[in-house]
Amino acid sequence: MKIAIPTWNGRVSPVFDTASRLLVVEIKEEIEVFRFETDISEHFLPSKTMRLTGLGIDTLICGAISRPLVYMITTAGIKLIPWISGQVEEVVQAFLTNTLFDPQFIMPGCAGAWGKGTGGKDGKGRRRRGTRFP
Repeated sequence: MKIAIPTWNGRVSPVFDTASRLLVVEIKEEIEVFRFETDISEHFLPSKTMRLTGLGIDTLICGAISRPLVYMITTAGIKLIPWISGQVEEVVQAFLTNTLFDPQFIMPGCAGAWGKGTGGKDGKGRRRRGTRFP
């Protein structure tokens, strides 16, 4: 499995659409086996998606992300974990230990978008005010 995290100054980049660096971590049996950082400064959003698929990324962990890019990435079969913030090393470790959804890693103001597994819906299928994802 390969995960990717856009980086900026040692932290998860706040907005994936404008990120220029990407950390790629290969994981086997819940252990990191290889990592490298690469350039993703493409400004054409489909090019960012093609770059992820070309790298063989299975999961993208990122901060904020636009709806068009969400659609392109998920349509390409890449699992998306948005609204994550923090130091990159801590986020990688949280992913490996299955603690990534701890409140300390959720971007400020974005906790409602996760909505206890309802993906921003109020439990009756209606979108809650201020949420961005279905």
